[in-house]
Amino acid sequence: MKLYLAGPMRGIAQFNFPAFDTAAEILRALGHEVFSPAEHDRMLHGEQFGKNNMTGHEGTAEKAEGFSLRVSLGNDLAYICKSADGIALLPGWVNSKGATAEHATAVALGLTVIYLDRDGGPAL
Repeated sequence: MKLYLAGPMRGIAQFNFPAFDTAAEILRALGHEVFSPAEHDRMLHGEQFGKNNMTGHEGTAEKAEGFSLRVSLGNDLAYICKSADGIALLPGWVNSKGATAEHATAVALGLTVIYLDRDGGPAL
């Protein structure tokens, strides 16, 4: 299944990329194709993107690394709308403006919704 990985980023050290990386690895091991916004941001802005941002503040990333929330969220929603079969949600997604928008889009499209546990795997 083609899954979009969603979860909280802003306000979390390193934009929560370690949690995204762990979940993407687990989901791929289960046979899914995964679009991770963390990986996509690093592809656009370099492998070091976010590593030194201990506040997870998007303004810092915008000034230091050329990050644009509009571009990033646009890319993410485009993948959900055009390619995803489902969305996998990291814990804490309900507190994220971006992840709630991504979830609402997936629900509106009738995509599969998978809730992940704190270890990054599907919650049972």
